[in-house]
Amino acid sequence: MVNPNPFSISSSNRKIDPTRRRPTRPDGTPDDNDRVEIGPTALAFDEWAEAGLVVPNLESMRAHRLQRLTAELQSRDYAGLLMFDPLNIRYATDTTNMQLWIAHNPCRACFVSADGYVILWEFHNSDHLSAHLPLVCELRHGASFFYFETGDRTDEHANRFAAEVADILAEHGGGNRRLAVDRIESAGLDALRQHGVEVREGQAVTEFARVIKGSDEIAAMRCSIHACERSVEAMREAARPGVTENDVWAVLHAENIRRGGEWIETRLLSSGPRTNPWFQECGPRVIGNNELLAFDTDLIGVYGICTDISRTWFIGDGAPEPHMIELYQVALEHIETNKALLAPGVGFLELSGKAHRLPEAYREQRYGVVFHGVGLCDEYPSIRYPEDVEDHGYDGVLEPGMVFAVEAYVGAVGGPYGVKLEDQVLITEKGYETLNHDPFDERLLG
Repeated sequence: MVNPNPFSISSSNRKIDPTRRRPTRPDGTPDDNDRVEIGPTALAFDEWAEAGLVVPNLESMRAHRLQRLTAELQSRDYAGLLMFDPLNIRYATDTTNMQLWIAHNPCRACFVSADGYVILWEFHNSDHLSAHLPLVCELRHGASFFYFETGDRTDEHANRFAAEVADILAEHGGGNRRLAVDRIESAGLDALRQHGVEVREGQAVTEFARVIKGSDEIAAMRCSIHACERSVEAMREAARPGVTENDVWAVLHAENIRRGGEWIETRLLSSGPRTNPWFQECGPRVIGNNELLAFDTDLIGVYGICTDISRTWFIGDGAPEPHMIELYQVALEHIETNKALLAPGVGFLELSGKAHRLPEAYREQRYGVVFHGVGLCDEYPSIRYPEDVEDHGYDGVLEPGMVFAVEAYVGAVGGPYGVKLEDQVLITEKGYETLNHDPFDERLLG
């Protein structure tokens, strides 16, 4: 069956109460604290109104995302896309269900046909979680075939699911058996192929769809960043000598949740000697007087949008050491110089070649990328340092609507500390716009 209007607000397969949308909040969601779906809190809406931010219209944002996916499928002549990654399912449907748990227990799946027909396989007794979303045309069950769930019957369950997918392709594919799949358990992959499905790379489909943000997605990102920065302000007030790294990080979690944010992907906060090398996650260390504290938010905030910013603060009642200021100035020069390179039409490899060169002492412990995409999480593309292009680099072109994190970690091997800075920027028609506004530490600016 072909869905005649996949972007309409109703479907013959789904019953949705039309009165449910009244009254509504500014983003078009029901003004009902007893509702099933998650979202921003009154605190977040109040803060956004005070800041003059425009909130997204979720109905149009969801339609835009589905159109991006179907356009990618049509350009590749694929019959459809099968997704298990919970963030790809979120992008396609805006449904959420225990996102972190589902990430390592793949029991949900979503199929999108090239003409926009959406089928969601939901977790046990969770149908109510997507009842408010008209883009989901059908709800099904039975997408679990990982060992914890199905044990020695895994192949049986995988075969049953693959047969179902093959029937769906016969109904919606018009004879086309090419199916993009983002990720799948090995038993499922084998079963799909046994049922005559031509499996194609699905991560390219979803990453290319997600890379260009529509106007409502950008509005949602501005809101997410604002909420994150208010959370960072509270974290800054808690950061003082005598408290632990975990104490400070816990504030970011709490303030994110207070505003309707969702989770944080890492726990990258360290102090004093633990700032070098980078990637040490926060622990019970007590922050000392006149030390550096560095962090990377990696925060999935309101609307499931990632805010990925890094700051380094001087904590204490004295003055920073000259070497602290030197590290900070190098890191700031690094991200500001690299931001200035961003504009539509610039190539990924061109950016690698022109990127600011860290002083030799800091190159060995350089960050993994100079730039990376940001959306629902860290996304395509990854743009590498010149030293890493041969092994990991690939090319592409910047376009308006892309969003990037601009990274810097500066610390010498064996050094006493390091500095982490990172901004989040939008590629515009004429250049770029820095989306975050959290200030740099004046005491470290020298």
